[in-house]
Amino acid sequence: MKQPLIRKHSMVEIVEVLGETHLFNGLHVHISKKELTEAFFSYPFRTDQYVFLLVLSGSIKVQLNLITYTVESNEILAFTPKTIIDIGESSHKVDMIVISFSIDYLLKTPFKSFEINAFDFFFTDNIVKLELTNRETTLFVTLAELLVQKSIAKEEFFKDEIIAHSFGLFMYHYASVFRRIYPTLEIEMSRQEELAFRFEKILNENLKQERSVQFYAEALYVTPGHLSKVLKEVSGKTAAQIINSAVMMEARVLLKNPSLTIAQVADELQFSNQSFFGKYFKKNIGYSPSEYRKNI
Repeated sequence: MKQPLIRKHSMVEIVEVLGETHLFNGLHVHISKKELTEAFFSYPFRTDQYVFLLVLSGSIKVQLNLITYTVESNEILAFTPKTIIDIGESSHKVDMIVISFSIDYLLKTPFKSFEINAFDFFFTDNIVKLELTNRETTLFVTLAELLVQKSIAKEEFFKDEIIAHSFGLFMYHYASVFRRIYPTLEIEMSRQEELAFRFEKILNENLKQERSVQFYAEALYVTPGHLSKVLKEVSGKTAAQIINSAVMMEARVLLKNPSLTIAQVADELQFSNQSFFGKYFKKNIGYSPSEYRKNI
């Protein structure tokens, strides 16, 4: 089986690069206070979890879905498993917190069924960098340290519950800061949010093989019409638009690599032939793959 051109690293693999990270049933907490001598990976990749990246001091440059962010002290980013990550330069000494979690972990938490709507910041069209006050940063650090402390505790009453609710506080704290900066963001109903989360997970796992709304609707036990209606209300896009957008993001990243032919890009994305890929790309982007390369 050939290696995909945009690799996917599990958080376990990323942990090996980051160093000391505390793991707990799909939740990972890393508090870094060491020199970074080189980038984590020298190529674009995805991870299999939702990620918060908070820089406490120093700076790190990261490209997410082709957009470059320089994250500095008291700034935080949140992004999803479908995000294509390309780590760039960083200052020699970077203090940062990385908290990641799987969708399965989130759906097992006590607040999954009635308050998950607070986490709709993961469905915004653009990844946003939030600037924090010192007090907001301090609270993030306190919650992250509490998660580490409880995760390494060997025997403690209500350990699972304390970790779950501490993680919930971290999520709500981020949501509160997000709403402070973006107060007009509409809140959707919890079942809609949960369906959107599940769709995101299945799409990330099947993007190259399946591009039909019917496939994802059947996997979620809903009709294609209902799936598109819910996603439109949550994200502003239909299921087909989200699928096409994800495929085109993958294609655009691959086309940036001059060592790949257009035929190889089409093959990587499992189009039947280069001609069909070219028509699909032009319909969604407005340029043929070769024209897009020239514009780059």
